[in-house]
Amino acid sequence: MEPVTHVLTGTLLARSGFNRRAAYATAAMAIAAEFPDIDTLWSLRGPVESFTHHRGITHTLLGLPFEAALIVAVFYGVHRFRAGRRAAPATRSLTLAPVRWGTLYLLVLLALCSHLLLDFTNNYGIRPFAPFHPQWYAASIVFIFDPLLFVLLIAALLLPSLMRLVQREVSSGRSSRGFAPKRPAQVALVLIAAYYGVRAWQHAQAIVLANAQSFTLPQVTATSVEREQHPAYFRATRSLASPDPFSIFRWHVVTDFGPAYQLQEIDTRQSLAAPAGEPFLKSNTGDPAILAAIQSPLGRAYLDWSPMPWITVDRPDPNVIPLQSTVVTLRDPRFMGEVPLMNSNGRSPLTAIVELGPQHEVVMQTMDGREER
Repeated sequence: MEPVTHVLTGTLLARSGFNRRAAYATAAMAIAAEFPDIDTLWSLRGPVESFTHHRGITHTLLGLPFEAALIVAVFYGVHRFRAGRRAAPATRSLTLAPVRWGTLYLLVLLALCSHLLLDFTNNYGIRPFAPFHPQWYAASIVFIFDPLLFVLLIAALLLPSLMRLVQREVSSGRSSRGFAPKRPAQVALVLIAAYYGVRAWQHAQAIVLANAQSFTLPQVTATSVEREQHPAYFRATRSLASPDPFSIFRWHVVTDFGPAYQLQEIDTRQSLAAPAGEPFLKSNTGDPAILAAIQSPLGRAYLDWSPMPWITVDRPDPNVIPLQSTVVTLRDPRFMGEVPLMNSNGRSPLTAIVELGPQHEVVMQTMDGREER
């Protein structure tokens, strides 16, 4: 999910009552809920390293305990610094909640787990059991930014402030030092869980509709007459449904029909499935250029991540001197449809390009427009 949703989720968890269990819980859980995305620092080493390590060790069950220890250590230092600045013993406690470092560690661990859970729900996925079992898992039920989820989070966090403002007006402007009401956060968490459940149900319906489709493709090796009279018939072998950010009933689906991928728009409310554009024919995986490209660092990382890679080859024109590079492009059909808030400038996101020289050596690798030689 995008960073703001992660931070708001951590804050909401704390406001549901956990901030009363240990000092610094709200701040620590808000930071922890976004902390695994610190792996974006890999981008400083280039686009290939960034893509390879995105949602890597910081997004694993193995890494979370160490991240929680680091965050708690920082707040322990902050607490010691604040306590040391007191010139004399104060009558009022330094914090509203009791200082319990063990409890804070568990709460931070909970907020870190919320990050993995939210990332699991979108279609990019996570590798929670890496490095021992580095398989990608993606529920694909919520878009990376979900407007309804965002509104629920904001409303639940703003409502207590509004309630305290009204209470202050009623009490003639007197302010009280205490915790914000926890009921709005608890209700919001229940509503969010129910929303996720509905989306998971609709996602399953979309997959059923997609897998029921059939597909006809003219035989590539036949003559033009034979292609028209005897088209090849294929059934769906696998489908992946991606959520629409503005509708729980609309799903952007890619279906594997064997020799080709087909994008579809599915409306679960009306049980309708409509093709979205022409099919994407698969390339010959034995092509030397493809074999060289998928053995590059970017190619290996891409095939490890993408469950349905679509690979194309653009060869140089032999009449042009000097010869240009052979360009191998790797795309993921899940990100190639007309999905709102995703495609920009006519280019599908998460596109990898490997340029090869005359001997199929890697000349340049490009990920989402960022080049690395």
